[in-house]
Amino acid sequence: MDHLSIAPEKPVQLFARPSLRDSDRVRTLNRDDLDRWRVSVFFRLFMAIPHLLWLSIWSAGMVLLAPVLWVVGLFTGRSPEGLRDIYAMWVRYAVHVYAFLYLAAGPFPGFLGKQGSYPVEVEIPPGGPQNRWSIGFRFLLAFPALLLMGALVGLGGGGGNANQGAGLRLAASLGGGVAATAAILGWWASMARGRMPQGLRDLTVWALGYAAQTYAYVFLLTGRYPNSDPALAPLAPLPDHPVRLRMSDELRRDRWMVAFRFMLTMPHVIWALLWTALMLPLSVVIWLVALVLGRAPAALHRFAAAYVRYLSHVYAFANLGGGPFPGFVGSAGSYPVDIGIAPPERHNRWSVAFRAILALPALLLAGAIGGAVSFAAIGAWFYALIMGRMPEGLRNLIVFATRYSAQTYGYLLFVTVRYPYSGPGDFRA
Repeated sequence: MDHLSIAPEKPVQLFARPSLRDSDRVRTLNRDDLDRWRVSVFFRLFMAIPHLLWLSIWSAGMVLLAPVLWVVGLFTGRSPEGLRDIYAMWVRYAVHVYAFLYLAAGPFPGFLGKQGSYPVEVEIPPGGPQNRWSIGFRFLLAFPALLLMGALVGLGGGGGNANQGAGLRLAASLGGGVAATAAILGWWASMARGRMPQGLRDLTVWALGYAAQTYAYVFLLTGRYPNSDPALAPLAPLPDHPVRLRMSDELRRDRWMVAFRFMLTMPHVIWALLWTALMLPLSVVIWLVALVLGRAPAALHRFAAAYVRYLSHVYAFANLGGGPFPGFVGSAGSYPVDIGIAPPERHNRWSVAFRAILALPALLLAGAIGGAVSFAAIGAWFYALIMGRMPEGLRNLIVFATRYSAQTYGYLLFVTVRYPYSGPGDFRA
């Protein structure tokens, strides 16, 4: 699904750059080489059934033990070592299973969640003291992260609800979420090419990493709140793309603008609808001209590029990814979350002819990512209203979604010939 693949030929372990303040953070490691055996891909769902059944049984046990874990943690200020080891194995195993099911890794995993036994691995920090107030309200505090995790991984992802049967949870897992959508698209790509597209693989690894952080926080393996920042994930640098992100946003937010963000967005929603009504017939004109000439006319390219930039500015503003009120014309460099767009390129006429069909997978994935952004924006609204600043992890998730959405609509409207790159990446790299 991705135009470029920058994966190394040999398995390489990619790490986010750690810092001392992140020494107690749950990290996801990645040694996957993207190669997929088509027979294994074809039967992947069937092959995963024994693991999903075992994960259901193990998850039920973890839920039953949770009150004991919570009471001991509340009195001692830390998770008990014996139970901690079991929960750590369970978190690792759940990530192994869903990495296999979602095609983020190739080999069949083991059944014990052994450290270092799988290409997509979870590193859980040593136990340490935790704030008792945080432990006392842990499940309430974790609720926003659990909602975001469900939108990123899919319902039931990373362990699931122990009260659901394996079949029901499996159906729910495949029914929504960014990683589940990426898995469906990656299945077709892997069957066709024998390789998982790097962007889809990295997107899934990032989502599973967030699930691992969330469950580790819920079950007292760490006191660090889950962080959705793509820069913390083991991802390769973003490849060059004609539609690229330009960031100069600071995390501070004006509380009044946060409080009335919905009302402030309404004029832009109306203007965007009017602009879209003009853009729809114009896109047909661009399609016909590009089909004949093999490129979009410069004037129409500039107009479509301004439209894509404007939608990106509004998207970032509405979801609190950007602070100031955006302009109405999509001027380049006019907003802190901006989109740089290259000049017109020559198009392949076959690609032009079937552009709407070719763009459909990217549109589906953009919709799933947008669903996760909705949860992120709600959480960010409460945080920014109280603290006067955005959580960096949520801001960066929204910025990633803005970039992918811009690339998707840029491809659909013939602004670029390059397919959108679905990997989150680190925009500061």
